[in-house]
Amino acid sequence: MARYSRSASKDVERAMERRKKGTLKSGPDGKGGTVKSRKQAIAIGLSEARAKGKKVPAKKKTAAKKKSAARNKTGARRKTAAKSRKKR
Repeated sequence: MARYSRSASKDVERAMERRKKGTLKSGPDGKGGTVKSRKQAIAIGLSEARAKGKKVPAKKKTAAKKKSAARNKTGARRKTAAKSRKKR
């Protein structure tokens, strides 16, 4: 079973072509400037395919988000432990 649909890969291909021409822009409405990086062009192509509803895996969560979520969980545990100690 393929991870990406053929039409999604075509969207990425088109984004790469626009990067080569110098017409691929980053940010909302292309206000972020011209894209120079291959990786950024691929990411833009994938996000455009996602927006069209094509078969593309969901974005991966960043390590920073995972770490902050873990911190929040441990912080909540500490607070509840402190509250239970106060009651005794």
